[in-house]
Amino acid sequence: MRFPSFVAKRIRNNEAGSFSATVSRIGVASIAIGVAVGIVSFAVLIGFKETIQKKVFLFGAHINITAFALGNTYEEGAMNIRNPVADELKRMPEISHWQAVAHKSGILKTSDEIKGVLLKGVGKDYDWDLFKNTLVEGRLIGKTDSSSLKYGYSSEILVSRKIASQLKLKPGDDVIMYSLQDPPRPRKLKISGIYDTQMEEFDDRLIIGDLALVQRLNGWGPDSIGTYEVYLKDFQQLDNVSLHLKKILPPAVYLQKVTDVFRQLFDWLILLDRNTAVFLTLILFVACFNMISILLVMIMERTPLIGLLKTLGSPNKQIRMVFFRVGLYMVRQGLLIGNIAGLAFCWIQHEFKVIKLDPVNYNMDTVPIIFDWATFLLINVITIVVSALILLIPTLIITRIQPIKAMLFKK
Repeated sequence: MRFPSFVAKRIRNNEAGSFSATVSRIGVASIAIGVAVGIVSFAVLIGFKETIQKKVFLFGAHINITAFALGNTYEEGAMNIRNPVADELKRMPEISHWQAVAHKSGILKTSDEIKGVLLKGVGKDYDWDLFKNTLVEGRLIGKTDSSSLKYGYSSEILVSRKIASQLKLKPGDDVIMYSLQDPPRPRKLKISGIYDTQMEEFDDRLIIGDLALVQRLNGWGPDSIGTYEVYLKDFQQLDNVSLHLKKILPPAVYLQKVTDVFRQLFDWLILLDRNTAVFLTLILFVACFNMISILLVMIMERTPLIGLLKTLGSPNKQIRMVFFRVGLYMVRQGLLIGNIAGLAFCWIQHEFKVIKLDPVNYNMDTVPIIFDWATFLLINVITIVVSALILLIPTLIITRIQPIKAMLFKK
């Protein structure tokens, strides 16, 4: 065993009952709290971001390419499904999926209530994978109902839990929709399922139906659509892909990024990143300050030992390494306890949903947890590196201790 390691181990073993034993526990606790809070903070932050983004991407693709329309801001003009934009989308490797949709404003009417809605028509290419997780009752819309065979479109629709509650609807019920046009064109629709995203922007007005139904209401042919919804393989490429697509768009078509459509929501997520960074920086600063104070106390308490080691010929660098190893041992203990505590808390929340949230304010009913192991590893690495650099500061005082005065020093 090397000399610094041997002396450091003896110091740790002999500090039981001493004042330095108490302060060293404080140092371990401060590191453990910092690491645990860091793990929980990033698990919650990443969980919030992924949960919000998944819900936004249910109805708001990464990029929307829409035909201009006059008058109604919720509806689009007609765009032929075969056009240069579609050809370019097929050639771009950054795009994972794109789908054609169209929208139609209307009013749902029951015997007692009415509700203004926006019907989103989707086709066979619509990706239902994300949406399936929000379905709370019934089933997705199908093409095998009798109306589809008779009229060429499905009369089934999906409504939100909020709309279903307001209109007192359940799966299997019929409802009349009046489209906002002159003259109004009523359609008898059937509720096939009920979804719940807990996002007020969607749940308050959006219903999902057949694209062919919207085409019929608008008087379009089967080759006309209103919007291309484009999804990217890497969300970080959003600006680059948008810039490329804007260069080839015809005059009658415009492009919208999801970050522009839901600007307030994404600004809120950026603000969460900043707040978390500031919070963790303060915690790390307090933990490092505690480590400096604790190591200074340990050095002062063992001033006679330092004087003895210097008298026996130990260089300052070797003595500094002794106390540096004592400090690293505390950091190692703090990391172990902090990781166990932080991961245990995250697992309990992930499995049992202990902490609840108000969906109206947070767009979700429980605190989400994502286990991002790369981020957790980075937290540990940063803690080790910063702590190691900070521990070098108090050991500099050892070079100023004179052997004769140290031997006469009384605690």
